[in-house]
Amino acid sequence: MQLERIALLPLPPSRLSPAEQLRVAGHRVTPQRVLLLRLLEEANEHMDAESLYQRASAEDASISLATVYRTLAVFKKLGLVEQRYFARAHSKEYYEPTRRSEHYHFTCTNCGRVIEFSTPLIAEVSRAVGERHGLRVTHACVCFEGLCDACQG
Repeated sequence: MQLERIALLPLPPSRLSPAEQLRVAGHRVTPQRVLLLRLLEEANEHMDAESLYQRASAEDASISLATVYRTLAVFKKLGLVEQRYFARAHSKEYYEPTRRSEHYHFTCTNCGRVIEFSTPLIAEVSRAVGERHGLRVTHACVCFEGLCDACQG
């Protein structure tokens, strides 16, 4: 899956490194966790658990797929990674390091290209929904699908 990032504006970084966040939350900082964090940070694509496992096991044969799934669950709980879906059926989970800015994804239904982008419009809609219905929206999940510029003609 090809990834393209457009105008992602980071917010101030956390004062704690991911390893420190693990430690503060009472989790051990194991070589496997450090490896998985590094692979996720270095990836120029969204990774599912299986592809992360393939890369990790190439560097550390002792790591198992179960360890990858358990570690991703810990990372997600601590806010170190975000889980994304790119298909309407939400049939496969992809992971990326948590960024400090809200961003969204457009997936080309023809070639599979994924384009990340930022827009204030989703925050405005979230705020309006909250005001209209007396809600406090803390997160919006929006997926865009269609044809990219290369596949349109």
